[in-house]
Amino acid sequence: MSDVLFLDSGPLGLITQPQRSYEVIAITDWLKDCLRAGARVVVPGIVYYEIKRELLRANKSVGIARLDAFVNAAPDRYVPLTDDALRFAAELWAQSRRTGRPTADATALDIDVLLAAQALRLGNPALVVTRNPKHLAQFVPAQLWTDIAPSTFAQP
Repeated sequence: MSDVLFLDSGPLGLITQPQRSYEVIAITDWLKDCLRAGARVVVPGIVYYEIKRELLRANKSVGIARLDAFVNAAPDRYVPLTDDALRFAAELWAQSRRTGRPTADATALDIDVLLAAQALRLGNPALVVTRNPKHLAQFVPAQLWTDIAPSTFAQP
């Protein structure tokens, strides 16, 4: 298993959610356990964009502050969207269309392929933590956060 966890928008939205529901508390505890065990948790630029644009639209200043605090909590947490990743995402998008396995509507931006391209271009094996592993799994390893045991990252 990878030591790098790429957060998709569903898990990141929960982690930075100011309202403390059972699910928010559970994923926050899971994240703390993963970090303590040695996992590197990153936020891809495209996912940051996806979450931040909605928080800005809804004028959710507390959510924006929590998102930015989380992203800035570690110097290598944020992974910028590069031109190389954009070019590679175009290849992934075309490949998924040719094989009859698109991840979004033909007119959509298709953040899933952008996220997959970022994860693949990181240079390390990365595991995408998502609410929808089906679409992403054709490109990169992807799992529900509830299926990832923090003990997996424990250093020998």
